[in-house]
Amino acid sequence: MELARRLSAGDQSALEEFVKLFQRKVFQYSYLMCGQREDAEEVAQETLLNVVKNFTQLRQPEQVRAWVFHIAKNVCILKRRKSIFAPTEEGPLEGAQEVPDSAALPDLQAIAAESSERLHQAIRSLPDSYRAVLLLRDLEELSTEETADVLGITTDSVKTRLHRARVALREQLR
Repeated sequence: MELARRLSAGDQSALEEFVKLFQRKVFQYSYLMCGQREDAEEVAQETLLNVVKNFTQLRQPEQVRAWVFHIAKNVCILKRRKSIFAPTEEGPLEGAQEVPDSAALPDLQAIAAESSERLHQAIRSLPDSYRAVLLLRDLEELSTEETADVLGITTDSVKTRLHRARVALREQLR
């Protein structure tokens, strides 16, 4: 990724571009993994700070997306351990709502909000191991190998978990 190479070379103008590119993606991942907006905001902020602080440790700029989500996963795990919002048991996310696009028509906003809420609830109801694979592969479009690296599992495990996550998600949405 060219942006990562520019950052590695010390190009400060690339920093703002980098944060803009990853801020929403990391927040969305964190929100669906952590389940609470407050936790997700903190995780996203801490992740981006850690990324910027430790950017010199990135050896392969083309792997920057996987590296960022690896850091986000670790920060999210630590946050969930400490959070007052952390569930005592896994279950569906209650009351999750996506902020609708203000440019959309009211009817479409209502439909989109309802669909988004159902999708978030279905994703949140998945076990952590399935949810993490689904988010990284389908939402963030990381490769199977990158996902395996981020989660510290084999590529075969990624494929199996992804298949099971998709089947479970399909069942939840029926």
